[in-house]
Amino acid sequence: MTAQKPSQPFQQRILVVEDLEDTRTTLCDLLETALGLQVDGAVDGSQGLEMLEAKYYSLVITDLRMPKLGGMKMIETIQSRKIPVTIIVTTGQGSIRDAVEAMRLGAYDFLTKPADPEHLIRLVQRALKERSLRDEVEALRAQLNEVHSFKNVLSKSPKMIEVFSLIGNVAETTSTVLILGETGTGKEQIARAIHQASSAHRNGQLVAVNCAAVPEQLLESELFGHEKGSFTGAISQRKGRFEQAHNGTLFLDEIGDIPLHMQIKLLRVIQERRIERVGGSEPIDIDVRLVAATHRSLEKMVREGRFREDLFYRLNVIRMELPPLRERTEDIPLLAAHFTQKYSGAKPAPEIDPEAMKLLLDCHWPGNVRQLENAIERACVTARDGVIHPSDLPNDTTSPLNGTSSSSNLFAVNLDRTLPEQLAEITAKYEDRYLRKALRKSRGHVGKCAKITGLSRRSITEKISHYAIDKEVFKRD
Repeated sequence: MTAQKPSQPFQQRILVVEDLEDTRTTLCDLLETALGLQVDGAVDGSQGLEMLEAKYYSLVITDLRMPKLGGMKMIETIQSRKIPVTIIVTTGQGSIRDAVEAMRLGAYDFLTKPADPEHLIRLVQRALKERSLRDEVEALRAQLNEVHSFKNVLSKSPKMIEVFSLIGNVAETTSTVLILGETGTGKEQIARAIHQASSAHRNGQLVAVNCAAVPEQLLESELFGHEKGSFTGAISQRKGRFEQAHNGTLFLDEIGDIPLHMQIKLLRVIQERRIERVGGSEPIDIDVRLVAATHRSLEKMVREGRFREDLFYRLNVIRMELPPLRERTEDIPLLAAHFTQKYSGAKPAPEIDPEAMKLLLDCHWPGNVRQLENAIERACVTARDGVIHPSDLPNDTTSPLNGTSSSSNLFAVNLDRTLPEQLAEITAKYEDRYLRKALRKSRGHVGKCAKITGLSRRSITEKISHYAIDKEVFKRD
């Protein structure tokens, strides 16, 4: 018989397996009243297994000694059938050794009878929280190759899904694409997705150039190539990146760092679709799909005379804006699960401890997806017993940046933007973060969130829509 998998793993239910009717009824009533969850009862392990196969339960609380089928045998069967449920056992004072054996077989914890109600509720709440995160990670792993994946770019964020849709629309055109986003948001990944989705250019190379990393005096040769003897050190002819990308895609990262004199030459190449090598006189025709990216405000640079307006309009044909990771926190468990698989090597991917996951969700991520990937790579190396704990995460994810670093990043002065523009941006960022934190505290409940924030339910609903927040994700924390 196949173990029942949760079709909606975050609708939590509890199963109490106890042969004594009074004890079973008391436990069910206590848990239903205290937690507001559905709690069902079974008279022995045999009935309990039947109910586990028929319906998803987050948690089983079972006695060990029962007629027909005892708790120990039920635990062994649950483990062998791989039924996704957390197990708490109850036992008498004289059977602690049995409880320890049950934990060795896979039980989460044990309680001695008669169970203290407050201790029981605290233990159940902790177990349910960990079960919820475990179920979410498993569900996300199952989704890695589904709808929210585009050419190896993963996301559940509505903003990113819009980007995926736009990639599909522009892939079969030759239009120039401009990708905007903070460092580490995945601009090169999106460029690769565009390249791979294009039937006209995917058989050619994708050639990437970080314009900020190439010295100014070498940039022209890097892009257009040079002839032998055209300058000191040019001992042979060299093809530039445009020629290397012929019939493919050229990705110019940090396009905002190109100096003005090179902007003129780049504009001419984009207009004429031909280049001349440094020191050469023969024009060379090129067929290149151009994708440019920057973390800067090119509009601001145009106003200040630091970026050519005509080049800006040539680049800004198809515009894609990538949200920072702090504005798509629903992607953090998905990406973390993906990176644990990527960096676990031949070993099984480690689980992420609930407290570690909470730190990942609360982190501001100034380095965005790249920083998250680096954090998970490190954690996969240091994790023991197949579990990533908070101590396995780098200090920049566990320290309270959420106070110091994040606020300094939020209020960093950016002279590329006017004061009204930056104040508006700061206000929007703070409002987004405040709303997400309030939603996490209220577990996605709009009415409770309204009370916390002092806003109306209608205002909360409008802001959730404005910031493209998936409030369902907070119901699972």
